Amino acid sequence: MNVLDFHARLVPGDGEPGRMLAAMDAAGIGQAAVCAGGMLPLERLARQLNDGGRTETAADNEGVRRACEASGGRLLPFYFADPVRDVEAYGKCAFDFRGLEISPAVHGGRLDDPGVGELVDIAGIAGHPVYLVTVAQPGARPADLVRLAARFPHVTFVWGHCGHTGLDITGLNTVAGSPNVLAELSGCLTVTARLAVARLGARRVLFGTEYPLQQPEVELCKIAALDLDRPDREAVLGANARRVLCEETPWKQP
Repeated sequence: MNVLDFHARLVPGDGEPGRMLAAMDAAGIGQAAVCAGGMLPLERLARQLNDGGRTETAADNEGVRRACEASGGRLLPFYFADPVRDVEAYGKCAFDFRGLEISPAVHGGRLDDPGVGELVDIAGIAGHPVYLVTVAQPGARPADLVRLAARFPHVTFVWGHCGHTGLDITGLNTVAGSPNVLAELSGCLTVTARLAVARLGARRVLFGTEYPLQQPEVELCKIAALDLDRPDREAVLGANARRVLCEETPWKQP
């Protein structure tokens, strides 16, 4: 089966992307959509998820792009954009990337901020999916994602981790009526993943790992525990991601 990890992070360091590719090989993952990581300490990220906040650290988007370019098609670069300062930069290089990430947990703000709309507008022109994790703060909750998705019906939004708690069933119900919002499963509980497939349908669910914070094998075990039939399992593990990313054929070892 051709597995595509829709959400992994490339952290700074001399060992990457070699460690990521080795982890993918060990788990049997062919490709991964990759975004910059390591922008703030985990303790601070955890605090901002609950209390809000913003980092001024810039994402190494160019480093991600170069690493992906050298991967022979295995790593697909996403642009990690700060709505306050990255609109112009993303607009200039959008076609060098495969998707966009916006993170209220990292950069704060609201999903109705002007910069968010400008970024999504560029994503629509570039044909990019928009990966977005909702948080507990006003303006960045699942209902706010639904309103944003309604403004851009031709853009595909990916609700990262099925919310930020692992058990956001209310959020799952909120996004269910928005056909251009898909759910990505990394980090959520098995019961949440099972409900995502049941309530959204398998075509709106994506496998992800959140590497390096999560071992890829853990997330693959979660998919196995869902006991999906083969067509649904293939959809979740790769076919949906390839459709969203316009990957016409699965990656194969040269």
